[in-house]
Amino acid sequence: MKKQTPFLVSLLFVLLACQTVVPAVAPSVEQTEPPEVGTIPTEEPAQFPADPHAGAPGMGDSYYPNFGNGGYDALHYVLDITIKDVASSELEAVTTIEATATQDLMRFNLDFAGFNITSITVNDEAAQFERNAQELTIIPAQMLAEGEEFTVAVTYHGIPSPMISVALPFPTGWVAYENGIFVLSEPDGSASFYPVNDHPLDKATYTIIVTVPKPWEAAANGVLQSETDNGDSTTYTFTVRDPMASYLTTINVNDFEVETMVSPAGIPIRNYYATSLPDDINKPFARQGEMIDYFSELFGPYPFEVYGSLVMDTEFGAALENQTLSIFGIDMVSPNDLEESEAVVAHELAHQWFGDSISVADWSDIWLNEGFASYSEALWLEYDYGEEGVNEWVDYYYEDVKNYPEFYPPPGDPAPNDLFNGGVYIRGGLTLHALRLEVGDDAFFEIIRTYYDRYKYSNASTEDFIAVAEEVSGEDLEGFFDAWLYDEQLPELP
Repeated sequence: MKKQTPFLVSLLFVLLACQTVVPAVAPSVEQTEPPEVGTIPTEEPAQFPADPHAGAPGMGDSYYPNFGNGGYDALHYVLDITIKDVASSELEAVTTIEATATQDLMRFNLDFAGFNITSITVNDEAAQFERNAQELTIIPAQMLAEGEEFTVAVTYHGIPSPMISVALPFPTGWVAYENGIFVLSEPDGSASFYPVNDHPLDKATYTIIVTVPKPWEAAANGVLQSETDNGDSTTYTFTVRDPMASYLTTINVNDFEVETMVSPAGIPIRNYYATSLPDDINKPFARQGEMIDYFSELFGPYPFEVYGSLVMDTEFGAALENQTLSIFGIDMVSPNDLEESEAVVAHELAHQWFGDSISVADWSDIWLNEGFASYSEALWLEYDYGEEGVNEWVDYYYEDVKNYPEFYPPPGDPAPNDLFNGGVYIRGGLTLHALRLEVGDDAFFEIIRTYYDRYKYSNASTEDFIAVAEEVSGEDLEGFFDAWLYDEQLPELP
C-alpha cells in the first residue's frame, strides 16, 4: 500500500499552501468604486428611536460573537437568483425568509454584504432598514410578537463583493473566475450573496432557484426539481428538505457533464464535472456508493436525500462538503493517484454526517468536523486494507505531529484567525483513534453511532461528545480528553 503523504484534505480550506484565488468581480454599475474586501458600503443609517425589543446582532459565538443574529429562528429560505452576466457575476435576486420570532421584535438583523437593496418587506409590508458593514438591520412596520411566524423578502441587485474569511486568509463566499462561478463559504461567506442568519446554530430548509443565460448551467444543493427553458436562459430549481447550516449553501455555474449512479443501498448520486476537465476526472468518485454504504454502517444511515460531488476547472487549494454536493478544485483530485484522491473524497463525504447533519454549536468546536472527517480517511483505508490500513495512517501522522508540533496545535482550542490548522484535522483524527484504543472497538463505534443519532440535524459541542463517550463506555474520560484536545505535548497512544 502506498504511504500517505501529509495531504490535509479539508472539508473546507485544505492546508495546501492556500493559493490565492483572484475573484473576477467588477464594481456594481451603481457604485463608483468596488467595495473593500469583506465589507459593504455603509449606508447612512436612518434615525430610529431606541427600542428594547431588538434582536441581538450576533449569536454569541465564543470566537465570532457577531456571526448570526438573535431574536428569531429561520425556518426556510427561498433564494431566487437571476445571473445577468456570468463573467462579472452581475445578478438580480429576491431572498425570502420564513422565520419565527423568539422574542418580541421591533427590529432584527440579517448578515448581508454589498449589493443595492431595492426593497425589504416583512409580512408583505414595506420595512425600513439600515446598514452597518455586514449587519443589515430591518425595522418592520408592526412589532413581531414572540412565537409569531413571519416572512421577510429582500430584493437586491449588483455584483457580489469579494470576501476574505476571518478564520484564515482565503477567499470565501461567491467567487467568479475565468470559466464560471463557484461558492464555498465556510465559515462566513454566505452573506456575500444572500441575506442570512449566518451561524450553524440556525439551520433551515431551502429552495434555490437559479436562472443563468445560455449556454451556462447551474448546480446547487439538494434535489433538482425542475429545469425550465426560458428561450435565452434556463432556470434551475433545487430543494433542500433537511435542515442546512448557511455556510454549506452552494451555487455553481459552468458547462457541466452530469454523471448519475446509485449506491448499492439505494442512495442516489449525481456528480457534476466541468466539461473542460479530462474525461477520466470521474475515476476518484467511482466508489462513492461504496463509501456511503460503508460509512452508513459505521455511523448511522446517510442523512440526506441525495449526494454527489462537483469538480470545477480551476485550482483553489480546497474542497468543501457543501450539503449533498461537495465541491473540489481540480488540484484536489487526480485520476493518476486514486488512493490519495479517494481519501479526499472520503473526507468530504464523512462530513455529511459530521459537520453537515451534526454541526458545531460554536466554531471553537471545529475539530468535531475536521477530526471526524480526517479519521474517516483512515477508516476508508481500513475498509480497503484492514488493520494494516488504519495503522499505517495512524503511524504516519502520529510521527508527523510529534516531529512538527508547530503545525499541529492542540485541536480543542484553535486560534480564531487560524481555525483550519493541522491540529484540528490530524491531531483531531488521532484523538478519535486514541479513544478507540482506550475503550475498545465495540464501545468506540457505539459512541460514534450514539453521538450521531442523538445530535443529527442539529448542533453539538465538545462537551456533548465527551458526555456521550463517558455514558457509552462507562469510563471517566475527562483526563483523556484534556490531554488529547488541550495539552501542548502530544500524548502517547494508549
